[in-house]
Amino acid sequence: MTFLNTAHEVLRSGQWSLAADKATLDYDGRFVRRKRITTDSGASVLVDLHETTNLAPGDALRLASGKLVEIAAAEEPVVVIRGANLPRLAWHIGNRHTPCQVNLDHLLIRRDHVLEAMLVQLGAEITFAILPFRPEGGAYGHGRTMGHDH
Repeated sequence: MTFLNTAHEVLRSGQWSLAADKATLDYDGRFVRRKRITTDSGASVLVDLHETTNLAPGDALRLASGKLVEIAAAEEPVVVIRGANLPRLAWHIGNRHTPCQVNLDHLLIRRDHVLEAMLVQLGAEITFAILPFRPEGGAYGHGRTMGHDH
């Protein structure tokens, strides 16, 4: 049986200073409760948290040994959205409960051919890129927008 480093605690960005290792994870990989992850150096870590948690870039996992593993956002396929009316485009994206990274001059979403067609129809200029994806976490606290009942 292989021994895994175990992490039961998340330290949010700004609550820690020096990490022993880093784990670069995509958007889906940063949503954890109990999962094995691999650090950039190749070490295995068993994340075993009390509840499902969104790990944001800059957070750290505290291992049972006391060492810290920094969380970084991996590059992944995204759509870069620009247009004359970004607030309107952002509203349509949010109305579909789609994770969206909001920047001053553009929006980022993950690839979705249906949304891409809708955005072009609304006048958006879209391009494709491979970038770290760090969408907004939602209005009601740290984490992800999980949808809601109407």
